[in-house]
Amino acid sequence: MKLIITDINNFNIPVEGEYKLINPQGDIHHCVGCFGCWVKTPGKCVIHDGYEGTGTDMGKCTELILISRCCYGSVSPFVKMVQDRAISYIHPDFVIRKGEMHHKRRYKNMITLSAYFYGEDITETEKETAINVLKANVENYDGLIGDVYFYKTLEELRGVTL
Repeated sequence: MKLIITDINNFNIPVEGEYKLINPQGDIHHCVGCFGCWVKTPGKCVIHDGYEGTGTDMGKCTELILISRCCYGSVSPFVKMVQDRAISYIHPDFVIRKGEMHHKRRYKNMITLSAYFYGEDITETEKETAINVLKANVENYDGLIGDVYFYKTLEELRGVTL
């Protein structure tokens, strides 16, 4: 399954195969760093606002697709808040991978992370930063990096099939 996290309210981009969409539907609360998703309700956020199951959803997907306005070389505030609320995807225990300490995976799936950024004035430095941020996310998820695309407009992106 593909898990698509986007800041687009009226999402109408064609998607092939099975997928779940997470987009702005009501208010999302910030992660408060309580670690309840690790110890009280493993895999599920303790804040009930409709986004509490994102970590579990990540545990069911093989491809995580971020579709976001590029903000200073990263994802938009909404997409970042969803990612923060999905910290339960990883386990609180640590492992050494490639000589670095990381959290171990909670689930058996291997995620491939792809991203589709849009924005009129994305600089080369922002593109480079965005790719590096995604690579760091992949290291933390113990996953694989997929494709990263940059589009000038949302209309240009709507011509893509995921």
